[in-house]
Amino acid sequence: MPSENFIKIDKTARYYLIGEPNNKIKSILFVLHGYGQLAKDFIQFFKIIQNEKLLIVAPEAMNKFYLKGFTGKVGSTWMTKEDRNNEVKDYVNMLNKIYQSVISKIGNQNVKLNILGFSQGSHTTVRWLNISKVKVSNIIMWSGSLPVDVNYLENYDYWSNVKIYIVLGNNDKFVSQEQFDEQKLIIKQNKLNLKLITFEGGHEIKSHTLQEIYKKFFV
Repeated sequence: MPSENFIKIDKTARYYLIGEPNNKIKSILFVLHGYGQLAKDFIQFFKIIQNEKLLIVAPEAMNKFYLKGFTGKVGSTWMTKEDRNNEVKDYVNMLNKIYQSVISKIGNQNVKLNILGFSQGSHTTVRWLNISKVKVSNIIMWSGSLPVDVNYLENYDYWSNVKIYIVLGNNDKFVSQEQFDEQKLIIKQNKLNLKLITFEGGHEIKSHTLQEIYKKFFV
């Protein structure tokens, strides 16, 4: 039987910014894209809330692939089921390094951090924070959900201080009633500080809803 082996290597990660990291920045919004997306496209949804005190950061998953066939449009994914533990470790390390780099350029360790994960990016967000314990004010899981394999109670002191918002379209074909019921059970069992927000639409970022949420909870 073949033996499985691992080796650590250097790899270049990419991320995009809206705004300039400087001492005028009061808050940072990390936006983590969904399956099959690229950061340069995903970050465009957030130009509508841009202002001089907000820095928007869009990291890009390191696993890229052609969306159809062997050429054409490219997308990326945070992880698959194959070698998932190392995939998670790698993207947590990447996100930590991007965060540390951005903070060092701003020069203010007390800047407010918010994170929005869309679809697959919501699971990435939660796993990143559960491992790294980065101080965060709010999490938005947009068209996404809480991963079931995270032990929230084990890190209750951390999660009890984080405000979590699940934002779902009422016609989101990727979220079934069974999944929704499972989420409610996770919330109850783990005593999470979570609020559900719904909007008219499907598996998408709605500009009007984004503006409302930003003004209501993050300004």
